[in-house]
Amino acid sequence: MFNSLSEKLESAFKNLKGEARINDLNIANTVKDIRRALIDADVNFKIAKEFTDRVKEKAVGEKVINAISPGQLMVKIVKDELAELMGGTEAQFSITGNPAIILVAGLQGSGKTTFTGKLANYLKTQKGKSPLVVAADVYRPAAIDQLTVLAEQIGVAIYSERENKDVVSIVQNALKEAKATNKNVVIIDTAGRLAVDEAMMIEVANIKSAVNPSEILFVVDAMTGQDAVNTAKAFNDRLDFTGVVLTKLDGDTRGGAALSIKYTVNKPIKFVSSGEKMDTLDVFYPERMAQRILGMGDITTLVEKAQAQYDEVEARKLEKKIRKNQFDFQDFLDQLQQIKKMGNLKDLMGMIPGVSKAIKDVDINDDAFKGIEAIIKSMTPFERSNPDSLTPSRKTRIAKGSGKDINEVNAFMKQFEQMKQMMKTMNNMPMGGRMPGMKR
Repeated sequence: MFNSLSEKLESAFKNLKGEARINDLNIANTVKDIRRALIDADVNFKIAKEFTDRVKEKAVGEKVINAISPGQLMVKIVKDELAELMGGTEAQFSITGNPAIILVAGLQGSGKTTFTGKLANYLKTQKGKSPLVVAADVYRPAAIDQLTVLAEQIGVAIYSERENKDVVSIVQNALKEAKATNKNVVIIDTAGRLAVDEAMMIEVANIKSAVNPSEILFVVDAMTGQDAVNTAKAFNDRLDFTGVVLTKLDGDTRGGAALSIKYTVNKPIKFVSSGEKMDTLDVFYPERMAQRILGMGDITTLVEKAQAQYDEVEARKLEKKIRKNQFDFQDFLDQLQQIKKMGNLKDLMGMIPGVSKAIKDVDINDDAFKGIEAIIKSMTPFERSNPDSLTPSRKTRIAKGSGKDINEVNAFMKQFEQMKQMMKTMNNMPMGGRMPGMKR
């Protein structure tokens, strides 16, 4: 995420490395490199200049001049300004009304339909809501089918009228259906076009007038940079939307959209999304994103993701098993499943401070655990619960069953034993670690 921008900003800060004081010369060089990095990330020149002017103004302040570590303080100034540029604080998401109505708009290909499914899943699992998704894209042949598949996948209701081309009547009928079936949130997936056109604007404006949504979310493909910002402005001039959603953050994202859109339309980014999985939707926190851009990680989000997946009672049981050295293959398999639910593996590791840079060129496949899972799933329930029972003949059978070489099975067994010992040692320490999600 924003790898190119992160590298160029890091390079800019090298102007201050080893400096005992900040002076006009090294400030000027650093600010010039920061501005160039922002422009290369497809940030509008005017925005980039105003940003670096504010950084320069703060950098020549008395506190920075007297600082012991000018480089670190410059990083902090840039982090604070990046956060402010992206909105400063978390934007509120309104789900008021009975039902609450959320209108989703954007260009074709921006990820509107996938986001609609993700938002429904988020509201159901994280907010305890009972959503109804509405297929209001009557032009793209596969739109209704796609939303239907997503709705079935996450277990939420969908409303569609395949033969009706009047989208206003469709959404009005959907509201009646929601009230009749006690759905407290209605999410409307509207049609997109390849480019902004008058017919599209009139249609989505008519839907807005007919249902008076509490939230109008404009979905932006984060990989499109400044073009996305220009499109957002055109939509906002007609729709006056309430917030922005950045999708495809797992792609080759330059950063221009994330950094420019709040400044341009004065509307907050409310959600960010990556990948196709229905649980890869996150509330947008400007400061956390600024930290990630600067390679500082995002440990807060990582902990929140872990807490969302771990049950405290089960975690306590697991801790007891580890302390007694009873951690087995089934426990290990269960933990792998929990980690996979947290999201993209490389993205998760990038949230750990200092790790993002180290793994930027490393290909970490989400299927990295498949070989281990195959080995464990080739065991009998008895073998999973009793690691010491694995005789050479059992290992040979497991290797054949998992499609692995016997040496791979033996290597995994050795690594598993080493991990067990390390976990036991850590949990026996006076300030020993606890399982994710547990309170002290």
